[in-house]
Amino acid sequence: MASPAAAAPSTRSVRLQIPRAHRGLRDGIEAWLEAERDQIVLWAPVAFGGGIAIWFLLPDARGWLSAMLSCVAVGLGGMATGTGGRLARILAIGGLLCAGGIALVWWRADRVAAPVLARPVVVAFTATVERVEPLAARDRVRLTLLPDAGAGLPRRVRVNLATGDAPVGAGEGARIGLRARLMPPPAAAVPGAHDFARVAWFAGIGATGRGFAPVTVIAPGAGQGGLRTRLTAHITSRLDGSRGGIAAALATGDEGAIASVDSEAMRRAGLAHLLSVSGLHITAVVAATMLLVLRLLALSPWLAIRLRLPLVAAAAGALAAIGYTLLTGSQVPTIRSCVASLLVLVALTMGREAMTLRLVAAGAMIVLLAWPEALVGASFQLSFAAIAAIVALHEHPAVQDWFAPREEGWGLRLVRGLGSLLLTGLVVEAALMPIAVYHFHKAGLYGAAANIVAIPLTTFVVMPLDAAALLFDTVGLGAPLWWLTDLALQILLGLAHLVANAPGASVALPSMPVAAFGTMVAGGLWLALWRTRVRWFGWLPLAVGASWAVLTPAPDLLVTGDGRHLAVRVDGGLALLRDRAGDYTRTMLAENGGIDGEPALLADQAAARCTPDACAVDVRAEGRAWRVLATRSGYPVAWRTLVAACRSADIVVSERRLPRGCIPRWLKLDAAMLRTTGGVAVTFAGGRVRTVRTPGDRHPWLVPATVMPFRVARFDGGREVRRRALQRRRD
Repeated sequence: MASPAAAAPSTRSVRLQIPRAHRGLRDGIEAWLEAERDQIVLWAPVAFGGGIAIWFLLPDARGWLSAMLSCVAVGLGGMATGTGGRLARILAIGGLLCAGGIALVWWRADRVAAPVLARPVVVAFTATVERVEPLAARDRVRLTLLPDAGAGLPRRVRVNLATGDAPVGAGEGARIGLRARLMPPPAAAVPGAHDFARVAWFAGIGATGRGFAPVTVIAPGAGQGGLRTRLTAHITSRLDGSRGGIAAALATGDEGAIASVDSEAMRRAGLAHLLSVSGLHITAVVAATMLLVLRLLALSPWLAIRLRLPLVAAAAGALAAIGYTLLTGSQVPTIRSCVASLLVLVALTMGREAMTLRLVAAGAMIVLLAWPEALVGASFQLSFAAIAAIVALHEHPAVQDWFAPREEGWGLRLVRGLGSLLLTGLVVEAALMPIAVYHFHKAGLYGAAANIVAIPLTTFVVMPLDAAALLFDTVGLGAPLWWLTDLALQILLGLAHLVANAPGASVALPSMPVAAFGTMVAGGLWLALWRTRVRWFGWLPLAVGASWAVLTPAPDLLVTGDGRHLAVRVDGGLALLRDRAGDYTRTMLAENGGIDGEPALLADQAAARCTPDACAVDVRAEGRAWRVLATRSGYPVAWRTLVAACRSADIVVSERRLPRGCIPRWLKLDAAMLRTTGGVAVTFAGGRVRTVRTPGDRHPWLVPATVMPFRVARFDGGREVRRRALQRRRD
């Protein structure tokens, strides 16, 4: 008879049965990771960037610390399993990288902390000019100033001056005295709009505004500016209008002389990337430098025998890349491209394969380590998405086989080359479209075809002619080359306008949810970074995110954070409250409202009833009428009339503080409420309300330390100006 001990299963045998049930799944995952072992390292910057993104998404220190500790726990859990498998190592390293991303961007945000102006003021002060940016197309000069200590102003302010108001000698390093109207860096005007307050925080800018003449030069600066400024001025003096602006942008990265109509045409045509110095431009400069140095040195048999000419040419190309990056302002795309070029040159000198996704990942990691805040900017996302899409496409075995060099006639070779350009353009357009829609709410449809002509034209015609014209100008012989450059730029601009004006050239969508954008990014990364069949699962989140973005209804009402401007959807289009809204406000409201065109005026709509002081409009949605009431002047309204109007409205909007008796049926968006919420987007279907600010959000640019100047120059226009305006209105 068996003993009880023998009849009952041992504790040890029960423990061994648990992992057996899951061993097949674990072994399958390990086998897949083994097949993808060369690709796993590419996810390091993704994990690090994921931590940075988490910091921007979570609202306060409690959330940041909890997320960081959770990532550390995942990492320690991976190390503690003791299995030695790839999955455990991935969890360990990925968790620690994620925690490192949160910690780095948190530290960076605290390190750049600087006081911000508390409220708009008009003030006279003296400052040192840190940077001069001519904006010829807008007849403005932008100065970045360092106010003197004791002025009660932020450490760095940015001021726009009319070109005629900027005196000679107000270059970089000059000390000037001026009077300016300054305001705190503005947050996003409505949900989904550009958040300049966040950008200014990391740039150390605590106030922006407009300066008034006269501007006094106390101590002159470096002539007419540095090399970049002088070079831009020289180019724009040789080429008129936007053609000079584009030539300057290619040489110095300064886009200030490009007219807004031409810049918009380039963007709608999918050619805006040509204006931002990035991989295309750095590659052209490095390749031209290497070719020139190699050919010149090869003319000497003595040098050709004794020196490794390719190594010398690579060193010259590296110096050219660094110099061009410094000359063009060291923007994020340029730095990324410079780092990538240096890594390519190192790989070439070592006999390794040059362009790989590992190189792209290394460049991304370097940029994120230096500027973690760049992750949430359109520049970083567009530049890395484009290069990653190109490299991932051309690393695919089928693509490599199709476009590999082979013995064939020039006709077939030309067809293959054009096919490669077209396929690359289509893939890049597909990769960039979610990013463009998320940040700019527009996406071009014909960019791939336009780039087949524009990229070779820019790389092999415009840039060499631009450089040659500058070189020959040193001996006074550049005029013919400038004429050719002007002709090539006319062709480029003509192409941009032709494509931009074609029917359906651009698609406009309202601001999409952050989660939808993140889902598409995750799907795109999954497709690009894996190599086995598992990669095709990336289409699922891509499809889900795209459907989510497309099916998100456009807002019916947009209200800016100051309450002055309002756009309401009437008969399928947007109508603006104020007739005299500026170009930026009109464009911003139209883009975030998902329309491609000029908004109408609310006063012209049949459904609206407007007076000089207020507008009321009835909007049909979900089978009922929604009444929106908005004030549009600063003049007092009879209390009883205002209270009665509020009670009959669903939503009341005002830039001023409304009395307590003003109680609408649903939302009251007056000055007091908008200071808490920021800009507001309302969708009547489902009663959805989105705000720029969320309760408890403690990101440092939202709750900064503030300063105010000790003496504020006030307009004498207080009660007197108000009295005169009221008198004119009565007359």
